[in-house]
Amino acid sequence: MLSRLTRPQALAVCALPVVALLATAAFAPLPFSVAQPGMTANVLGDNQGTPVITVSGAAARKTSGQLRMTTIQATGPDARVLLGDVLGNWFRTDRAVMPRDSVYPSGNTVKEIEKHNAAQMQQSQDAATQAALKYLGLSAGKVKVKLRLADVGGPSAGLLFSLGIIDKLDGDGSGGDLTGGRTVAGTGTIDAAGEVGAVGGVALKTKAARRDGATVFLVPKAECADARAELPEGLRLVPVTTLKGAVDSLVSLEKGKGPVPSC
Repeated sequence: MLSRLTRPQALAVCALPVVALLATAAFAPLPFSVAQPGMTANVLGDNQGTPVITVSGAAARKTSGQLRMTTIQATGPDARVLLGDVLGNWFRTDRAVMPRDSVYPSGNTVKEIEKHNAAQMQQSQDAATQAALKYLGLSAGKVKVKLRLADVGGPSAGLLFSLGIIDKLDGDGSGGDLTGGRTVAGTGTIDAAGEVGAVGGVALKTKAARRDGATVFLVPKAECADARAELPEGLRLVPVTTLKGAVDSLVSLEKGKGPVPSC
């Protein structure tokens, strides 16, 4: 003979699977990474005691000001990101919850990801050197450039590498510095033809830039809206699509005349 459950008993029985499901969700790892503003590095200076840019075959200028490449710092590819981590960081302006596959190649081991990022960085440095020398009309057979930046992977420093090479070799073309003595930061990939590409994470990178003293931030034009979303006070956005456009904008800022695009 079956006994009839009271309403509270019935609700308790029905609630058990829901509670179990919520408990499982709370402790199950989710396919997300939590990112925050990362380190920045002045490509015109030293990184861990070693010059970022070394030139041979041509005289290098003594520069003032800074050109700071920017990064984001994300939870590792093998980190357990739980529901509480996602909910706790979702609405923070100094954090971003991002699909893990948008930060790390899907299905790869940590070592494979590190190798992939290192390869991207090397390709970025090669393209940045080619683009800068092409802009300056210099032969890669005569002028050699070495780029060293420890503990950073990926292609997003390409634009800043190219600008750093140009500042070291030519400045603004008339004896002045590209930076005008400012701290300029930015991000963007670059190819050998000097085309600038989008990178992601720009809202966090603007925060890293302002934290480290930048007043100007070069951003791929396609990412203007993302960069404006949480723009720190005192940081001016300058959109770029090409290396030449970035140089022209910096020269206009330095000399205080000529058009400077804005987002």
